[in-house]
Amino acid sequence: MSRVVVFDEFGEPDVLHVVEEPVAEPAPGEVRVRIEAFAVNPLDLMVRSGVSFAPVPLPHARLGIEGTGVVDALGPGTTGLRIGEPVLLAAIPDAHLRGSYAEHTTLPASQVVARPAGLGVTEAAAIWVGYSTAYGALVETAGMRPGDHVLVTAASGAVGRAAMQLARYLGAVPLAVTRHTAKKDELLAAGAAGVVATDHEDLLGAVRELTSGTGADLVLDLVGGPGQQELRKAARPDGTLVAAGFLDPRPAPSPGSGALTTIGYRGFDHILDATVVARMAAFLNAGVRHGALRPAVDRVFALDDVAEAHRHVEKGLHAGKVVVTAHAR
Repeated sequence: MSRVVVFDEFGEPDVLHVVEEPVAEPAPGEVRVRIEAFAVNPLDLMVRSGVSFAPVPLPHARLGIEGTGVVDALGPGTTGLRIGEPVLLAAIPDAHLRGSYAEHTTLPASQVVARPAGLGVTEAAAIWVGYSTAYGALVETAGMRPGDHVLVTAASGAVGRAAMQLARYLGAVPLAVTRHTAKKDELLAAGAAGVVATDHEDLLGAVRELTSGTGADLVLDLVGGPGQQELRKAARPDGTLVAAGFLDPRPAPSPGSGALTTIGYRGFDHILDATVVARMAAFLNAGVRHGALRPAVDRVFALDDVAEAHRHVEKGLHAGKVVVTAHAR
């Protein structure tokens, strides 16, 4: 039997509960992963609360789009993987059926990648979503170049931190945006070349000062909502804004008719493309190997405490990813 986190109704974290289910056999072309740990992402909270973009059928829905473990079984005809190989779960578009909040899950073999050497289990559980999103938005979509000033909103979050590390690794200049002056030192230590704290600073003026008056070449907006208008003003007139977040559910303003390029980014546009996933995995492996890419882990919870892990994330005070160990048997 395998322990699985499910929920039968939408609501607060207490709707989550752990049940035991038979361990599924992988179908042709699939792999079964014995999950060691998984991370809690904002999307998980939205799905549990019933406010996600895609409908989730109830009851007995699962959660989880990120995790790590070892290959436990191979379906008929599955090649390229071996039993016992450490892997990351690279894409779970049907998380309500196969989510990573469990001791085991089965996935198409194309949706797992080798775990980068040198990462512990909790770090590995926390790396894929943040870094694949940052890479997909900045490199694959926006074509970030060395020397670019890259303005990152929600910089304290997992994707924001990943984006700053990734920008530095490729020779760009990451500029962090935060709502709290108290987070300035933390963000500078996390890799920001400059920090704009909007509780005490004017965004436009601060960005102009940090970029010698030119504005940001590239803006990675991980928040969305009406605040995007000010970000456009802080960008270089012919720069690029990538809208990749939904922390503010209010509508963002229309891009308008200026020279600024505005691009909407959704991670599943890339992580279901095997060719792009291979590039992401190669980049991630190189960055980890060189010590340039390393996720921050805030706290680690046990599987039985998954509801408490959700409550911790909802407080919004975490610095890095919240991870849950599956303790697979």
